[in-house]
Amino acid sequence: MRPSKRDHLVDTALDLFHRHGFHATGIDRVLSEAGVARMTLYNHFKSKDELILAVLQRRDQLFRDWLFGRIEATAGTPRERVLALFDAYADWFTQEDFRGCTFINAAAEFAGANDDICAVAAEHKRLIASFVRGLVAAAGARQPDVLADRIALLLDGATVCAQVLKAGDWARKARAAAADLIDADLAATAEPTAAPTT
Repeated sequence: MRPSKRDHLVDTALDLFHRHGFHATGIDRVLSEAGVARMTLYNHFKSKDELILAVLQRRDQLFRDWLFGRIEATAGTPRERVLALFDAYADWFTQEDFRGCTFINAAAEFAGANDDICAVAAEHKRLIASFVRGLVAAAGARQPDVLADRIALLLDGATVCAQVLKAGDWARKARAAAADLIDADLAATAEPTAAPTT
């Protein structure tokens, strides 16, 4: 089934924004690459910012479908499924078109300039953290909210390092740190409660 003109426009813009940045990619470039008329754009979007919002929503769905699907298909213990997040990110980092996180990039480009775009970026991060929380809760974490936030922080930190510093197995390093955090939390959970003194 052929994508609609709207979908084709969004997909084209997603690719261009991902490769070149939001501000550096003009509407004329998007229209030229998509092979559509300006009127087609404005039939679907009132502005470039509206197109960017649609692009971020598409990227959010694509990324979460890929990541969540991969983890759901992972066999093993709940702890191993948490750590499989970092294995998935390691594969992402080695993709030829890796340019970092689209949502971190969008938040950086539009900080203080467009609250709606920053809100979509923030919601994506909340959805990832919520998924991580479910994984660590299944693993028996004593403080699933705290542990999920720390693991999400490691995922984003590894992503930024992979984008900016490039050299270095950042996903593996973050995975090792996550394993330490998980084991410390689970060990605390397993500690017997001290008997009351008489």
